[in-house]
Amino acid sequence: MDTRTRGRTRLANDAWEAALGAHGALMRGFSAEDVWHGLTMREYDVLYTLSKCDSPQRLGDLGGHVLLSQPGLSRLVDRLVERGLVARCADPRDARAANLTLTDEGRSLQRRVGRAHGASVAAAMTARLTDEELALLESLSLKLATDPEGDPT
Repeated sequence: MDTRTRGRTRLANDAWEAALGAHGALMRGFSAEDVWHGLTMREYDVLYTLSKCDSPQRLGDLGGHVLLSQPGLSRLVDRLVERGLVARCADPRDARAANLTLTDEGRSLQRRVGRAHGASVAAAMTARLTDEELALLESLSLKLATDPEGDPT
């Protein structure tokens, strides 16, 4: 359907549905791969997010970066702590709070899984998109991740 025959609202919703469909298809493929070393994709997401942080994170701050409810994230973090992949440490600014950081084992596992997952992401994306399309997708995605006032969401 030509964009001239669709209204802007319809076009926006069609684009959103296409983005969600692409995300779902890619995620199903990634989840079926044998790269996770006993982690779920959500567990890996937490390890990956912590690996990108310059300092230990509070649970609430971590929740702003992963797609889990606070209770779900809390239970998932408890499991990662029990497995020795994440450690809780005292928050020097607030004695009532705890910060989260990767253990050496968690960092090692995140890197091992990350290398394999990164290779499969690259293979899936480059098989479907040209370098110019990849750059455009990155640019558009970053634009959508920023609120209209210019602050990251």
